[in-house]
This record gives sequence, structure tokens and C-alpha cells, in this order.
Amino acid sequence: MTSPLKGVRVFEVGQFIAGPYCGMQLADLGADVIKIERPDGGDPFRTFGAGGGAQGYSSNFTAFNRNKRSLSINLGDKRGQALFRKLAASGDVVLENFRPGVMKRLGIDGETLRAGNSRLIYCSIAGFSEGGPYREQPAYDTIGQARSGILSMFVEKDDPRMRGPTISDQITGMQACNAIMAALFERERTGVGRRIDITLLEASMYFMPDSFTAYTQGNVVMGPQSRAAISAAFAFDCADGLIALHPSSTERFWQGLLKAMERTDIADDPRFKDRPGRIANFDALIAEMRPVFAKMTRAAWMERLAAHDVPSAPVLSIPDAMVDPEVEHLGLFYEYEHPKFGSFTGMHRAARIDGEREDQPLPPPGLGEHTDSILGEAGLPPGEIADLRGAGIV
Repeated sequence: MTSPLKGVRVFEVGQFIAGPYCGMQLADLGADVIKIERPDGGDPFRTFGAGGGAQGYSSNFTAFNRNKRSLSINLGDKRGQALFRKLAASGDVVLENFRPGVMKRLGIDGETLRAGNSRLIYCSIAGFSEGGPYREQPAYDTIGQARSGILSMFVEKDDPRMRGPTISDQITGMQACNAIMAALFERERTGVGRRIDITLLEASMYFMPDSFTAYTQGNVVMGPQSRAAISAAFAFDCADGLIALHPSSTERFWQGLLKAMERTDIADDPRFKDRPGRIANFDALIAEMRPVFAKMTRAAWMERLAAHDVPSAPVLSIPDAMVDPEVEHLGLFYEYEHPKFGSFTGMHRAARIDGEREDQPLPPPGLGEHTDSILGEAGLPPGEIADLRGAGIV
């Protein structure tokens, strides 16, 4: 079994990133994840991102929704709500990432659904807690990063701007997935489901415990460069591209770096003679090393650093990373065909189980693509499905 969650049915009432990313991880592990979407447009991410947005199959949507089936239901209608309660009565997991109170207002909250299915695991992802002071505030990834302290370690005060990929959303989705799998494991012993609540704020803070212990135990407030200084992590511009180095706290790696640079004299400088000094004078150390790396090509540096066993890597672009020899060896990417939208490149799950990836990955679904088949599996006759479709419920 390379799909250990096969047989587990998950109803994902999610949109954008955090909920769908959690659902995708469960799907990649074999769960039957049914994505519940509004008939009039579905997940807003369908129209966000590069390529295919006009058809509701954008790159952002396909990135977070592979291996799922799509069922369109109008949850704003009482018949749609009743239909969802019927489906959830035989499900294993309901996953949602709406603002606090939305699911309760629709009559499909955890308490209601678990009253009809004691084995159900209900997972709610939100920006902030339902009973907390920020419960009325909307939240996206940047808000989670900002309130948790993550952003303070990326944004420079003299030139503040957002950079890089979303972080809090994926962190939260990962931790929600972990909690769901723990609840599924417990249910094997007890037969009873659980309610799981997780917010962008607490998941983001949980992701970086060292930043908080540095403050509570040593009164050290971590900033954008603190981690790099402590762990001796560098990025330099060579004659033709960027390179990253991480000798860390291992003395032999540091000595190897000095030999590769042919600058063992740096160790004689009282500012850099020991690790505490290098941490305290990190900016000066970078200034000393930067012109050295600018003199040679990246390939030449990689060869020299490898000869001295220094942890190093080229800073690759996204296209270059995809064709890196190790990535190609791992077989992380694959080609798939969607009958309506055409050919695409997908990404397998990261974890290999007994050396294998997931079984027969499904392409990201079109909106409502599996509505008839899923409702048929639930016992609804074709005539009733046609009636629901005619009324705009599905």
C-alpha cells in the first residue's frame, strides 16, 4: 500500500490555500477528497494565477487541488445544506477554512455534523479563533505571518516589502493534516471522532519555536539576519550567479570554507577568530567575503567548495530547480492529461512509501466535474440529481 489513507473519505469545504493544501496532502496519501464548491464559480483560486484562469483552471488552483474530486453544492440554500449533512453522515473527515461562524450559520458546523456521525473528524482552519478578540477580522497568509512574528524576520525596516511564497497558509495546512491523521489513528482504537481547530496565528508561531525560546530564555529578539548569523548561513553573488553556503557551527566546515577561499588569514582577525565573534560581527564578515566570491564563476566555486566538503549549493531559479539532477532522480514531477483542459505538469507528494509515490494520481478537477458520480455513490437516483441541478442546488 503506497496510499495508506485509501478508503478514507474527506469532504473539503475549502478555498484559496490553507484548507485545500491540507486536503491535497490527505489526497496524496490516498484519501478520497471531495472538494465542495459553489456552482457559480467554485474556489476563487480557479481564476487566480498564470494560465487557464479564464477556464477556471489556473496554475494556483491546480497547484493545491490535485488528486481530488469536485462536487458543486450551493451551501447557501437549505436543500444544499441538507444534502451536505446527508453526505457528511457517512464521511470520515470534514475540513473547512471559512471565517469563524460561517459553517454554524449554514447549519453544517462541527457540532451539527458530529451529532449525526460520531465517527466524524471535523477540522476547522481559520485566521483567528472563534472566541478570540480578532474573530471578526479577515485573514490571509500575510496576516498570519505578521501577527505571529514570522514577517519580522523577513522584512527589512528601511525597505519594507513582502517577498517570497506564502508561508503561514502552507504551515497551517500541514499541521491541520497532521492533526487529522492523528485523529484518524485514535479513532481506530476508540471509534469516536474529534473536533480540530487551528489558526494561521498559532500554527505559524508553532513553526518557529526557537525564536520564542531565544526571547524567553535569553532575552534575544530575533531579526531578519539573526538566524543566518547564528548558523553561519551565507549567500554570495559569484561572477555569474548566486551561491548559498551553510558551514553552520561545525568548525571543520568553517575551516574548509577558509581554505576554499584561500583566505585563512580571516581566522587571524580578532573579530572572526571564534564563533561568537563571527556572530557578533556578521555584517563585517560578509563584507570581507563578498568580494572574494565575486572573482570566480559559480561552477568554479562549487567545485572548490566541494573539494573542501563545505555545505553549498547554487541558488537555482524555479526552471533550473525542476531540471536539477537530484530532482530528476527523485522523479518528483510527472505529466498528466485532463480530458477538458489538456496536458499539464504535476508534482508528486514529497514522501515516498516503500520507495513509491501515490497510486494513479488524479488531475485537479474541473468545477463540479464529479457531481453526478459522487451523488450517485451516495444513493441519489438520476432523477433527483437532475432535479437538484435544475434548481441550482448542484
